[in-house]
Amino acid sequence: MWRGSVLLALALMLTAGPAAARDFTVHRLDSGVPGPTLLVVGGIQGDEPGGFNAAALLVTRYRITRGSVWVVPNLNFESILRRSRGVHGDMNRKFANLPPSDPQYEAVQRVKALIRDEEVDAVLNLHDGSGFYRRHHIDELQSPWRWGQSVIVDQAHMDAPLFGNLESVAADVAARANMHIPDNDHFYAVKNTHTGQGNAEMARTLTWYAVRHGKPAFGVEASKSFGTVRRTDFHLKVLHGFMDRMGIGYERDFPRTLAGVEAAIEDDMDLALYDRRIRLELANARSRLGYVPLKEGSELEFAADSPLVAVLQDDGSYVVRHGNRELTRLHPQYFEYHDGLERVRLQVDGRPVEAEFGSVIPVAEDFRVEPREGYRVNVIGYVSDEEDQAGDRIYRDDILPRFSLDRSGRTFRVEVYRDDAFAGMALVRFAGEEPGRERTLQQVRHVGDPDDGTGR
Repeated sequence: MWRGSVLLALALMLTAGPAAARDFTVHRLDSGVPGPTLLVVGGIQGDEPGGFNAAALLVTRYRITRGSVWVVPNLNFESILRRSRGVHGDMNRKFANLPPSDPQYEAVQRVKALIRDEEVDAVLNLHDGSGFYRRHHIDELQSPWRWGQSVIVDQAHMDAPLFGNLESVAADVAARANMHIPDNDHFYAVKNTHTGQGNAEMARTLTWYAVRHGKPAFGVEASKSFGTVRRTDFHLKVLHGFMDRMGIGYERDFPRTLAGVEAAIEDDMDLALYDRRIRLELANARSRLGYVPLKEGSELEFAADSPLVAVLQDDGSYVVRHGNRELTRLHPQYFEYHDGLERVRLQVDGRPVEAEFGSVIPVAEDFRVEPREGYRVNVIGYVSDEEDQAGDRIYRDDILPRFSLDRSGRTFRVEVYRDDAFAGMALVRFAGEEPGRERTLQQVRHVGDPDDGTGR
């Protein structure tokens, strides 16, 4: 599985964390092979998970083989975490005249600079919109006043070296996406907002800012009539269409199916603490995890595969979120840390295993942690009269299910200590069913047709 840039951060305060920690991230997926550069922005409005999940999957599950894709998956990160369109107002209306006193002034200036970067050839802004855009009124949900299932342009043409025939490019991309949509009621259509002809509302948007600065820009809307996974899938179909049209080559490591998209989203919810001494798989985690051994007198440092994962400090505990979803709440127990050990040795189903801290160790029947002089082992949920549980042969039924990391009762924590100092943790996962985790990955390669900028 490919992974994009690992996100490193401090835990955020739920109400007033440091602004820098809530800043958006930029991920440059460069192939090293000459070709166009596409800037993809997700999460400008925090209540549109289809857009920001699709952008995040570009970061974690795609590899670019020709040209470049730059991704901002979490532009309005604070609003994403709070499931709000805009905690500080609508960020997509802040690209005209914005006073420096606005809380998002610096973030807007940063993304403006990205848009103007001389390497960027085109810009996409991913949204989830209401209903279904149709050129003619059909009913309340299908009309010219709706936004869903549309590729949006501000005007038909602009002066640009590549992709300046905005309406033609958008129509071609919509047609490419529609080839992979079985229900024509869900087809994409092109919506021209004619922004330069007096559309004051759209004149404050990110795409119009890009067009005014010579960068072809398009809005992409997935209908809010669908759930998050379907919206994400629709966004990916359109993203594929744009990359194909632009001649950007790409590979992905999950099937081009709804089940594949859902599994890819769920698989990006792992959290590592303190240089992977602790790893928590959170896609199917219990709502509360107790006695998590955190470092005494230190900020909570974490790493996550997905740029949508954040850890929020809240009244003595830590809420872990993936975008606007709460995954679990960590209730800590504080320890000094011991850095002199990196691995744990076990007998797993009769075979010797040496695993680094942070590993997930599959177990069919039983495991036994090998004793190590000067260290003791605590298997969370295993009932024993001994303080050191190393050497015990442990079966799944020996561990209280309520202490499992996951709701399926399969994954348990194996913690190692030197005296009272925490050394590290590994996870053991017993065989069995766990919804959403078992899947077959496939790798798909596709290189699009370059566009000469004249349209089709």
